[in-house]
Amino acid sequence: MKALLCKEFGDPDILVMDEIEAPKVGKGQVRIRIHAVGCNFPDTLMIAGTYQFKPSFPFAPGMESSGVVAEVGDGVSGLKVGDRVMASHGVGGFAEEVVAPATNVYKIPDSMPFDQAAAFPVTYGTTYHALVDRANLQPGEVLLVHGAAGGVGLNAVELGRNLGARVIGTVGSDAKADIVREYGAEHVINYSKESIKDRVKELTDGKGADVIYDPVGGDAFDQSMRCINWNGRLLVIGFASGRIPELRTNLVLLKGCQVVGVFWGAFASRDPAANRANFEAMLKWYEDGKIKPHVSMHFPLEKGADALKSLLNRKATGKVVVTVRD
Repeated sequence: MKALLCKEFGDPDILVMDEIEAPKVGKGQVRIRIHAVGCNFPDTLMIAGTYQFKPSFPFAPGMESSGVVAEVGDGVSGLKVGDRVMASHGVGGFAEEVVAPATNVYKIPDSMPFDQAAAFPVTYGTTYHALVDRANLQPGEVLLVHGAAGGVGLNAVELGRNLGARVIGTVGSDAKADIVREYGAEHVINYSKESIKDRVKELTDGKGADVIYDPVGGDAFDQSMRCINWNGRLLVIGFASGRIPELRTNLVLLKGCQVVGVFWGAFASRDPAANRANFEAMLKWYEDGKIKPHVSMHFPLEKGADALKSLLNRKATGKVVVTVRD
């Protein structure tokens, strides 16, 4: 089968198309004929060799995909050949087929196209877990979302709105503000023009945000600690800025706040039943028309490197998807 492979660490241009053997399905696994692959920022870290998980060479990047079940392994129930599904699998998505643990494979509604399904598992899974399980976000609370036009950020705006929060989004350019408002933000802050800290304080009568969703790190985290409300929860999602911030713990004491780590992959592995319940709730929202993945760019498999570069140069809003087959 065809696959776009990483054979050495580097930037996306080091990926090469090659022919490899189709993966073998094992006990508790499902083999999927891939139609589409969702691109995520950790994919770029993985091929650069800077992610916490380093696969053995050669490997195909791609943490999530959608397609049709081609084979089920021993011990798998609830899934059969021919089912339309989406899945998370760490690596292997930039290929014609992938094997995924059955616990990470979800049947999709007939109304959900493959590109939207491929854009769903990682970012929606992370965000629902963050807002519901980790932050216990309540209706009427103020949710501040950094990187609000990006993959996880736009999901946080959308899910926060559905959970009844008042959402404030931050973006780096005016061009990205409209999509953030469309997905549910009451206010959008362009951090290239104004102070996040000062504007959040202004919008909340000096109180600050109750929950802060931070996939950016760096300066965004630093400012977040200066505009978080009493009993606030700052969710550590990732470090897209490139700088992992350090925290003066006296600020945590003085603010009476919590800094909360979010590692969805570990959660899904440790508590698959709770994770599946989260997906059932979100897919019900999808069928009811309450959420819809925003895919701003599509690339064919042979242009997968360009897809990942669109994440690095911040040209995309929402998700970028690689199409493997129609």
